[in-house]
Order: sequence, then C-alpha cells, then structure tokens
Amino acid sequence: MASSSSCYSNSPCAACKFLRRKCMPDCIFAPYFPPEEPQKFANVHKIFGASNVSKLLNEVQAHQREDAVNSLAYEAEARIKDPVYGCVGAISILQRQVIRLQKELDATNADLIRYSTCTDHILPNNQHQDHQATRIHEDGGGSSLGPPATFYYPSPWNNDPLGDGNFHTGGGDNI
Repeated sequence: MASSSSCYSNSPCAACKFLRRKCMPDCIFAPYFPPEEPQKFANVHKIFGASNVSKLLNEVQAHQREDAVNSLAYEAEARIKDPVYGCVGAISILQRQVIRLQKELDATNADLIRYSTCTDHILPNNQHQDHQATRIHEDGGGSSLGPPATFYYPSPWNNDPLGDGNFHTGGGDNI
C-alpha cells in the first residue's frame, strides 16, 4: 500500500484535507482514507479522534492496517447511527431476527409433519395403500386423495419429529 501513497501527492488524503494540513508522502492516513471518501474519515474522526487512529495505525502491523481502518469506519458509522450500542445493537437485532425465524421454521416443519401424520392415519386401510401408490407414482396429474406429495415427506432438519427415538417417514408402516 505504500506505493498508493505516492498517488496522493497531488491531492491530499481525506484525513489531511479534513484536518487542513499538508499531506506528506509518508502520511499514515493516505493509503486508507482516499480523497474520494471524505465522509469515511469524518466519521472515524468524530468517534475516535485523529490522534487515536494515528496511534492505532502505528501500533498495528502494516498488513493489518486496512482491516483495522475498515473496522473503525464500520464502528464509527454504527456509533453515529446508534450512539449507545453501535455495532453491538445491529448484531443483537440480527441475532433476535435469526432466532425468531428459526422458531417460525421449526413450527412450520412441525405443522407439516403433524398434517402429514394426521392425513395418513385418517384414511381407511385400503385407501392408505392406494394413497401411498399415488404418492410414489404421481405423474403430475394430481390426486383427489389429499394434498400434494410434497407435504408427506419429513423435514430434512428434523429426522425424529416426535422425539421418541423412532424415525418416522411421514406415512406407511414404520420399520
């Protein structure tokens, strides 16, 4: 990245422009705060301060500086949007959303399994065999014996839907 700092000799980096100082060829900010992204440095400066960022960049190994600056910029933007929680608030919201969606998915899979189990047990014995044959050999013509075959297969996420140690296949005789 040191070669990229020579590109900025004509135009000061966003940090030097913001701080109203001359951008030197060995400017620590130049490779990471290009003149095209002034808001990036403005956010980082507002939250962390130029002196702290400069100290941090000098302490971090050269190959880790870009990641450090990206992390600082992301956290600064998050802190501006949510001054109390910052990134942690965004992560917390996403985690709660994942948990809620997982519960919804589990409930839907349980409903599908329950529906398929109930439908299989409601049919009389001779219709049950005809019903299984229709599910296996269905050629797209449809069947009047119940819902489409896709509702009869257990969820790939829950191979033991009843939790009793017997692996149910959604119909037929369990072996």
